[in-house]
Amino acid sequence: MRGKMQKVSLIFFGAIIGVMISLNFSAVANKDKEAVNPLPIDDLRAFTEVFGKIKSDYVEPVEDKKLITEAINGMLTGLDPHSAYLDADAFKDLRVGTQGEFGGLGIEVGMEDGFVKVVSPIEDTPAFLAGIKSGDLIIKLDETPVKGLTLNDAVKRMRGKPGTKITLTVIRKGETKPLIIILTRAIIKIQSVKSKLVEPGYGYIRITQFQEHTGENMAKALETFYKQNKEPLKGLVLDLRNDPGGLLNGAVAVSTAFLPKDALVVYTEGRTEDAKMRLTASKENYLHSASQEDYLKNLPAETKTVPMVVLVNGGSASASEIVAGALQDHKRAIIMGTQTFGKGSVQTVLPLGNNTAIKLTTSRYFTPNGRSIQAKGISPDIAVEEATVSGVDQQGAFNLREADLERHLSNGNKDEEGKKSESPSIKLPAPPKIAPKGKDDKTDSSKPAPGEIVSKNDYQLNQALNLLKGLNILQRK
Repeated sequence: MRGKMQKVSLIFFGAIIGVMISLNFSAVANKDKEAVNPLPIDDLRAFTEVFGKIKSDYVEPVEDKKLITEAINGMLTGLDPHSAYLDADAFKDLRVGTQGEFGGLGIEVGMEDGFVKVVSPIEDTPAFLAGIKSGDLIIKLDETPVKGLTLNDAVKRMRGKPGTKITLTVIRKGETKPLIIILTRAIIKIQSVKSKLVEPGYGYIRITQFQEHTGENMAKALETFYKQNKEPLKGLVLDLRNDPGGLLNGAVAVSTAFLPKDALVVYTEGRTEDAKMRLTASKENYLHSASQEDYLKNLPAETKTVPMVVLVNGGSASASEIVAGALQDHKRAIIMGTQTFGKGSVQTVLPLGNNTAIKLTTSRYFTPNGRSIQAKGISPDIAVEEATVSGVDQQGAFNLREADLERHLSNGNKDEEGKKSESPSIKLPAPPKIAPKGKDDKTDSSKPAPGEIVSKNDYQLNQALNLLKGLNILQRK
């Protein structure tokens, strides 16, 4: 029996070598100027020996497909928190999710020390409405401990038929014992753009996530503002707080609405030529096809000059950091709030056979002035902390950053390595504590109630409006 298994191991080893050699020749064809390292024969031999031992000695029979899939998972998850193997279901969910509708709880998550860590709850979803916070550590899904599960496995368990319930056991900084939170799964329909004239002459646009139609929906919101006002806007607040990111062309579209034509929005640096991009404020970089009508071309000219404040916090990641960084570098807007998440790496989805794919980190994002977003984020020009509910310890609610994640990618900018994030130019006094909505109620009244877009007690938003009004007075003088 053992001799048979050794033959199986040798056959498998030969197959692996064959695949690797073919991949190596492909690499030579595509990168003729780049030296290709020789195949790690000893490491591959060790891999096949482990494969053979599992097949022959493990307590229960294991299918080859499972072992190979887990090996692929391990290769990718060992690189950084964002690279992953997508099986057929996960690949389908990813494609559906970018269109703004999918099933689940509505949480952007990552992996930390074997547990699921919340990057940001998505607005108006079961997770958001139940009070899940950025930085929460999920240790149990129903009765299943998270320790030992892959991120894909954990996400699969959180998804399910709409209307069914799941119990999350959550550890939160500042809480003395784990929190038990029961959520009801739902079809997640994300309204990525919300807008309102918060005061006469002052517009407010909230982007919850960057999706296929985010740029188009934001353009409609801006056009509505100018139709509602006979006079140009006096100021605009762009709210990117707790926006976990999304599609890159959505970030370019939002930036283009406010920047001069052909201004640099973001550039990427990677090892391959495909990973090196320079995206400017031009329609070629945000429209899905050449035949699509440019939805930004009819925006009023005042959109390029209206005084702006961009609100950010620790839940602002990826595409939202691109927008904030571009507007900050071009001095087009004042960035207000707290340090952003620092997710400045690019994940490319590479389809494989059988409707599967890998999500692989291929490059880093840089702002127009050459600042790497990765593991640093965007520092606000004016630091403004968020209001907290009186009597509730919310310490650490938004303390999670990319740099806190295990195996996070380095910054990539040699001049920036090891440096602390830049200090904001101005730091406003700490906000007053907000009284709970009712007796024995710990609900934060600074957050908008269900069905509302803004709250009168939103300290950061109020400070943004005060700043815009001050700028308006100075301009008149």
